[in-house]
Amino acid sequence: MWDDRVDVHTQSDMYDLDSFKNGRNSLTSIELDNIGDVSGKKILHLQCHFGQDSLSMARMGAEVTGVDFSGKAIAFAKNMNDKLGLNAKFIQSDVYRLKDKLDEQFDLVFTSFGVIGWLPDLVEWANVINHYLKPGGTFYMAEFHPFIWTLDHENDFQFLYPYFNSGVIEETAEGTYADENADLKHKNYSWNHPITDVLTPLIDSGFKLIQFKEFDYSPFNVFPDMEPIEERKFRIKKFGKNIPYVYSVKFVKDQLV
Repeated sequence: MWDDRVDVHTQSDMYDLDSFKNGRNSLTSIELDNIGDVSGKKILHLQCHFGQDSLSMARMGAEVTGVDFSGKAIAFAKNMNDKLGLNAKFIQSDVYRLKDKLDEQFDLVFTSFGVIGWLPDLVEWANVINHYLKPGGTFYMAEFHPFIWTLDHENDFQFLYPYFNSGVIEETAEGTYADENADLKHKNYSWNHPITDVLTPLIDSGFKLIQFKEFDYSPFNVFPDMEPIEERKFRIKKFGKNIPYVYSVKFVKDQLV
């Protein structure tokens, strides 16, 4: 599914590759306002898709390694890195098997938007982050709020899915969030993770939570019947500002871990 999405996504208005190639930073204001100055830092970007955000951080002066399990996405990322004359590295790997392919530590581990729902085990995910993060380093994630994933987006946002993780959710996906009319049809498998299932494994790994934020808008127009409120800020008309759309967390790894 993710291999097939690469061609559609790289040609979509949502990802807007032309303006990106001309210098646009693909990171949202949520990420930019919270990751701080990355110049000179080593960054591990988990589930980087075709590398746009990784390359944005490379443009900001970071030494970035992007990871994704789609071979087609990684090939595109490497090609774009070379064409832009940047120094990012890209590795094709399942997050859980990354230790077989990468032996380094990083100042910042980063991941964002539409990532953890594809992972069944957040305890092992936290172990991977802990393995790669230097003592004193930072883990940052921005992600869609789990409340959003309880709703049936195709049927007037009625409650449909459990908030808590009750096992795999198997569905057939047609089109893609970047182009709902794309000629794509796949089975996909996802998991809903409540916020407690995100925070607890990281805390148990010895990380200190230094920031938790919730936002009453989405930086992406990826749900039905959304309206813009500002540049790159959208809300579902039915709910307005009354629900959480995304959240972010920032952790610091204890110097003694």
